[in-house]
Amino acid sequence: MGDLNANNPLKVSGPSFSGFVKRNFDGYWSAKLNYTIGSISAADSNSTDPQFRQRNLSFTTSLFEVSAIVEFNFLDYIPEVGKNRFTPYLFAGFAVLNYYPTTVYQGVKYSLRGMSTEGEKKPYSTTAFSIPYGIGVKYNIFGDFTLGAEIGYRNPNTDYLDDVSGVYPVKSSLPSGIAQALSDRSGEKTGIYIGSPGTQRGDGNPRDTYFFTQVTIAFTFITQKCYFH
Repeated sequence: MGDLNANNPLKVSGPSFSGFVKRNFDGYWSAKLNYTIGSISAADSNSTDPQFRQRNLSFTTSLFEVSAIVEFNFLDYIPEVGKNRFTPYLFAGFAVLNYYPTTVYQGVKYSLRGMSTEGEKKPYSTTAFSIPYGIGVKYNIFGDFTLGAEIGYRNPNTDYLDDVSGVYPVKSSLPSGIAQALSDRSGEKTGIYIGSPGTQRGDGNPRDTYFFTQVTIAFTFITQKCYFH
């Protein structure tokens, strides 16, 4: 959710892939180190809102996230040797995110950071921090293998995942003609541009959010010292 998707908290707009290692302390608690690559995108031209369609902005952002997660199982869950073959669970943690918004203009892909499309005096940081949190369910399919499904939201400390945040700038202050064109794309089809300096370009919210919905498979290594590690 962000300045190009203000109303649908479950909109899926791109793929993601993850890898993780996890330590099970007992049948209820575990800690996980997770690395996820994902992509989000949106285009005003696909909106049902006529004001969004008139604004005509679009973006695709690559996400690279490292997170440390704590999981809590509602049921005592130990693959193969435990009495419960499945359990719902909650998780929360801390994440560091690198993100890189781009857009396509006249068939050419441009990196939006550094274009100062809203008159930023210096490029915004492409690193953000967030608190991942969510719910899931896991099932012991056979042996030491666990199949899981989860959804987890992130609320990073940035409003630039989509390169849209505030107001339209004075176009003459932007660093290039391409930056001017990417700042206000409302007149590309009609020739009528709505981006008057100081008028609203974003939705006014201070942060963008994103979520990952994932299906996971895990193998648990059993040790002689402690059977649930």
